[in-house]
Amino acid sequence: MSKAKTAGEKATATAETALENGAAALKTGLEKALKGYDAFLGYGKDTAEAVTKSATVAGKSIESINSEIYAFSKQSIEDSVAATKAVMGSKSVHEAFEFQTDFAKSAFEAYVAELSKIGELATSASKETFAPFKGRVQAWLEVVQSARVA
Repeated sequence: MSKAKTAGEKATATAETALENGAAALKTGLEKALKGYDAFLGYGKDTAEAVTKSATVAGKSIESINSEIYAFSKQSIEDSVAATKAVMGSKSVHEAFEFQTDFAKSAFEAYVAELSKIGELATSASKETFAPFKGRVQAWLEVVQSARVA
């Protein structure tokens, strides 16, 4: 009977060891999962903040570009009216032709300058809009790497 008792004790000890090892492995696994979850939540929060900053900058940039276009359009109309008055008030066909030529030249130069200015504003707006996202890919890789290593 002592052999049976010893075998029973060994089986009980083995079962207890297996249960303890299983509980320890479960605890370790849950801790890793919680760390990964916390890292993922932190990444999500930071990304949401980046989206908010980006949207704010984009809105302000669009407003700035819109104001610039409005101001240019208003000035163009005023210049066109002034040129029309000058052409209508000219004393000869030659003088009218000169007014019209000068107006066309200045209007074209103003248009090219305005396009350049709007292009610069758009480029600047793009850089500023995407700046908050600059480190998000690297941050995601770090989150994934830390979850994989842990």
